[in-house]
Amino acid sequence: MNIRVVIIDDEPLARLAVKVRLAQRSGFELLGEFADGASAYEGIVALKPDLVFVDVEMPGKSGLDVMAALPTAQRPMAILLTAYDSFAVQAFELAALDYLLKPVDDERFDEALDRAQQAFPYRCRGAAATVAPALRSFSVRNGSRTVLVPVADVERIEAEGDYVSLYANGKTWLVRERLHNLAKQLDPRHFHRVHRSAIVRLDMIAELRSLTNRDALLRLRDGSVLRASRTYVPDLADALQQRDARTHS
Repeated sequence: MNIRVVIIDDEPLARLAVKVRLAQRSGFELLGEFADGASAYEGIVALKPDLVFVDVEMPGKSGLDVMAALPTAQRPMAILLTAYDSFAVQAFELAALDYLLKPVDDERFDEALDRAQQAFPYRCRGAAATVAPALRSFSVRNGSRTVLVPVADVERIEAEGDYVSLYANGKTWLVRERLHNLAKQLDPRHFHRVHRSAIVRLDMIAELRSLTNRDALLRLRDGSVLRASRTYVPDLADALQQRDARTHS
């Protein structure tokens, strides 16, 4: 199921930059674009997008005004765009999915789309959408043999272009699959994406240490150290708290 997108920005070049980047990613469908708040509000109500890229500051009704005017139940996921960082409080009050400062670099844009894809299944569940069963094992070629690696044995997964490396029981297995596809198939109660290039099994995390730029360092039980992007840190912290609550319940 594609994530349906609307772009709201009064600058034509800014809208074009989002469209070009969006076209490079699978799983997203552009429904329309709007240059002012009034038409954007009507467009969201009519098109019912799953995700909006919305400029915070526009003539007349601002992007924040548009989002605030929508009933909470009708409010799509939002990625806010702005040249200033003074709107962060309002962004979090509106439960914005991400907050991108202009000019947006490619890595931050990709991280925002990754976060949208990660959040999308949970929003769909409230609308009675079906979610694929969690992956149980990986089929891995080992010479002339095919080996089944149980997902429960996998400690972390790292991207290697069109492949991923599975780390399990002291061994590393190479699988032809994109990381963002695997992220949608793994059980979120046990695995969590911590970076655009890494997924970690939650019970492998021994320590999470916050950094000044809102990223975090993860120390795993096998001694490995990974960097968690600030895009994923809030959801990762929530997932760890929920895991701890289940463990002690």
